Amino acid sequence: MTPVALITGASAGIGAELARLFARNGHALVLVARREQRLNELAAEIAATGARKPLVLALDLAAPDAILRIEQALAAHALEPQFIVNNAGFGLVGHAAALSRAEQLGMIDLNVRALTELSLAFIDSLERHRGGLLNVASVAGFLPGPGSAVYYAGKAYVLSLTEALHQELSPRGIRVCCLCPGPVATEFQARAGIAEMAPPWPLAVSVERVAAAGYRGLMRGKRVVIPGLGNWLVARLVTRITPRAVLLRLLDARQSRRRQP
Repeated sequence: MTPVALITGASAGIGAELARLFARNGHALVLVARREQRLNELAAEIAATGARKPLVLALDLAAPDAILRIEQALAAHALEPQFIVNNAGFGLVGHAAALSRAEQLGMIDLNVRALTELSLAFIDSLERHRGGLLNVASVAGFLPGPGSAVYYAGKAYVLSLTEALHQELSPRGIRVCCLCPGPVATEFQARAGIAEMAPPWPLAVSVERVAAAGYRGLMRGKRVVIPGLGNWLVARLVTRITPRAVLLRLLDARQSRRRQP
């Protein structure tokens, strides 16, 4: 069985940049996302560099049978994961009572349930190949989330799960890392209904820097990676010294300003 790096949400943004990084470092790839054309374009771009052409799996990870379909596709191609990158996800901005309940539950299916299932599905394979798991959360995971309640809660779950798996799986030689970027200029903003596209200084970190920090942190066995000093200060300092009630009011006001008109 050939070891591969399996990357979800690889059609754009952080996922696509992580795919390029893994390929440059000699990893065979499996790229997973809904948009097949985008995946094929990225696979062709990677193959043009002389790297092995990635296997493309166009599917909706929120579907109940998505992980089973991934397992079947890998087995059919004699592949098994050495690294798994759970990057697929989306957010919504607005008060929870006003947003579509179906969309918010769909966000839980993708950001939480599918990520959890994929995190646990290939542990034996990760151990055999001395590989690892990179889960993409967010600085939002350290904060309360009025104005984006379900998204923030989901990222807090991802952070907690990943830190626990880091502790549980490290004795088996499996590296587990949680990547927690701040706002990054990707397609995420448009999908979430956010008005501004350029992240504010000093929180702005390029998608290339975020991906590089995540890859480096995973390979070094770090538990949590927060790219950018401003984001680190928010996650590790501001959340400790600012009263929770104040944070709630500030974040609610900021999210209200960010909504698309």
